Amino acid sequence: MIKASATLRNDYSTISNLARSTSEPIYITKNGEGDGVFMNIDAFEKREQALELRAKIMQAEERLNGAKTRSIFEARKELRERAGTI
Repeated sequence: MIKASATLRNDYSTISNLARSTSEPIYITKNGEGDGVFMNIDAFEKREQALELRAKIMQAEERLNGAKTRSIFEARKELRERAGTI
């Protein structure tokens, strides 16, 4: 959904209600070009949670695909060595 910045400025409550009812981002244009995105806070927080989950899944997939991992003992040893160099 695309709206002009003037619409946001002149009729904020309509844009806010639209964002809340659709739970979708509304792209704001200025002079016919993309300028920003407006979205409901609940939709934004859900999107952030989904992105965090995606990042965790990608980390897990890397481990499953053979990326090097450390045991808790190796991690502690490495942290102690790093702390000794500070």
